[in-house]
Amino acid sequence: MMSAEPSSNRSHPYKERRKEIIHKVALEAQRLPLLDSGLWFHDDVRNNFYYASYLFAAAVDDSLRLESDREAVSKKAEAVLLETVLLQNREPGTPLYGHWPLGLHPVPREAAPHELPVEIMGSLMVWFCKQYSGLFSAGLRIAFHTAIGHIYRSGFFRKPVVYYGHHEAKYTAAKLIFGRLFGDEELREDGRVSLEQTLAYIRAKGMPEYGSLPWFWHWVQAFTCAWELEEESGVKAALGEMLDHLWSERASFYLRGAWAGAHSRGWPHDVPGDRNVLHDYVQFGDFRLPGGMPRTEYAGFLFYEAPAQIRELALDRRTPAEVKKLTQKVVPGGPSSQPLLHSYAYICGDYAAGGLWERVEEFDNEQLRWTYSLPVSGAGGANQLYFFHPGEGYQEGDPRHQSPYMDVLYHKGTVISLFPVPGGKDSTVIGVLPKGQWREQPQALFGHVDNVYFAVYLSHMYELIERQHYMEVKASGMPGGVVVEAMEVKQAEQCGIISLEEFAAEMSAKAPVFDTETILAAEYIASGGDQLRLEVSAGEEPAALHNGKRISLDDYAV
Repeated sequence: MMSAEPSSNRSHPYKERRKEIIHKVALEAQRLPLLDSGLWFHDDVRNNFYYASYLFAAAVDDSLRLESDREAVSKKAEAVLLETVLLQNREPGTPLYGHWPLGLHPVPREAAPHELPVEIMGSLMVWFCKQYSGLFSAGLRIAFHTAIGHIYRSGFFRKPVVYYGHHEAKYTAAKLIFGRLFGDEELREDGRVSLEQTLAYIRAKGMPEYGSLPWFWHWVQAFTCAWELEEESGVKAALGEMLDHLWSERASFYLRGAWAGAHSRGWPHDVPGDRNVLHDYVQFGDFRLPGGMPRTEYAGFLFYEAPAQIRELALDRRTPAEVKKLTQKVVPGGPSSQPLLHSYAYICGDYAAGGLWERVEEFDNEQLRWTYSLPVSGAGGANQLYFFHPGEGYQEGDPRHQSPYMDVLYHKGTVISLFPVPGGKDSTVIGVLPKGQWREQPQALFGHVDNVYFAVYLSHMYELIERQHYMEVKASGMPGGVVVEAMEVKQAEQCGIISLEEFAAEMSAKAPVFDTETILAAEYIASGGDQLRLEVSAGEEPAALHNGKRISLDDYAV
């Protein structure tokens, strides 16, 4: 395993970036008024724990300047921590014993316990208690130790690894953490076996939760928490191997805070804009920290330094790269029913493009099939461009929840999408464009966003709607298609193109050919001269062709 322990003879910016997050969250916690319950939030119990943790950490750190008396700040943080901890179900033998409620409205102390909060919060409580309990008041120290005992006795983590998802990752880390803390060697052994089993699977089969935010960060936090608390060298080394693999996965799809390619799930704060970026900021630090922090969690506390070659992969995008990965989903029914998924990304210095070749059902129908990604900016707006046909769960203004009616072709900076929407279904497709300079034509849009030009071609007329953080395209009359090509400004300049108007003139002359009559097809010659064609015929598999030959997925690997 490559060492993740920082050496003492070179400076590290990680600590300063973590302190920046701690300070920023602590200042926000100071400014937030407490509700009558003595908490800041009733939407998610964990947010109270996170904010109070940061506020307490800032109050006891002399190097962080706060706006109030430190002792008063410390007492405020302790009061919220205590109120949060005491919401635990402490009655043995009752349903969800040892658990916390999730939503707290309207009366937190009357809220029913929920299975989710303890999964990550339980392990983080052990870490926070170890780091800071010497500075707790006696009452808070007793409350923490009592709650941790209830967590252990609840045994929420005593579950087998089946689906290789974020829930089981957190169970595995908790087995190691609580097994060590309570001297439970049987539980520790279960944790070691689960860790080895999980790492072996995702190395061989890929991560079933491909590009899944914010749940990927639960993997990172859970195993980093276990790694920081671990004392046995062999287990710590195995945890380090897991973290190396996770950061390698992250680096493969990384572009200055953006997560390129397909996402099995995503929340509104990550679609159509990557905003859950705190762990990226600490590890890589190659973008400005955005003003909003929708999921603070423990990014300012937990840290594992990724190996140098992984950081270099993420940070050096001077040479464009194609990333081709294979994932095997885990579904009920045995090995023969496990679908193989092929994930593609093309990443260069100023944008990334790609997605998943196959469409599969994902939890809450939150799959983001493909996207163009731009680097994260401090403004926190949308940095993604994509099109989709709305499906189950879609609501206007929330551009997620895609239907199964889309077929795709990926080739470097070009994506072709066809929408074989059957009769009787709403025939409108939705497009998301990041804000910038856009020139409209009847069936095309040409844009300049940051350091990238975009050519967007549609088979039908469209309507353009300005949303808060992005531009929305609505095109009705499907079946039909959309072709998108991106070009870096510096690449365009090499071709003699020095303005958006010149780019639009050049690209409008090479519009794709759409066929929506005999079969559903789109044919396009990309700027590099590659001839691309995607066609869909009833009852047959879609055919994606590059220079007249079917595109093969045989060279995809984990």
